[in-house]
Amino acid sequence: MLNSKVAQLLNEQITKELYSAYLYLDFSVFYEAQGLDGYANWYMIQAQEERDHAMLFMKYLQMCGEKVSLGAIDKPDKVLNTLMDPLVAGLEHEQYVTSLINDIYAAAYDVKDFRTMQFLDWFVKEQLEEEKNADDLIKKMELFGGDSKGLYSLDAEYAARIYTAPSLVLD
Repeated sequence: MLNSKVAQLLNEQITKELYSAYLYLDFSVFYEAQGLDGYANWYMIQAQEERDHAMLFMKYLQMCGEKVSLGAIDKPDKVLNTLMDPLVAGLEHEQYVTSLINDIYAAAYDVKDFRTMQFLDWFVKEQLEEEKNADDLIKKMELFGGDSKGLYSLDAEYAARIYTAPSLVLD
């Protein structure tokens, strides 16, 4: 049995990961409307990753014999006017998600729940990658996005991204 606070935070994280997926779908729709299929693809894949993260949290709770409680998913509220807006919002969101993972980790640490800490280790590493990717998107847009050929090349680069399911195995 998990500590009740740890179980609650893990359950809340499911909803927050699903919100992340919803947010990135919104970014994908924005870029599609701008004619930037590559950026739309990038965020569609991000949405798939976040959905899978939610499933990993759900599966972990189930394996621990805990009840899964799904919360309501809020509508994304970011105002997207410029090509940079989703990128900046994406980095801010990933930094927020990192803080959430850290909070769960701290709660598990406080009660010496080493199994949950080990489960969360993958997410700690994943968040480093997510923040780096989000920061790179901003830097590349700042460097090349103001030039139509540069933007075209970036969009083509992001169109080539393919989905790879998370490598964390719980079974």
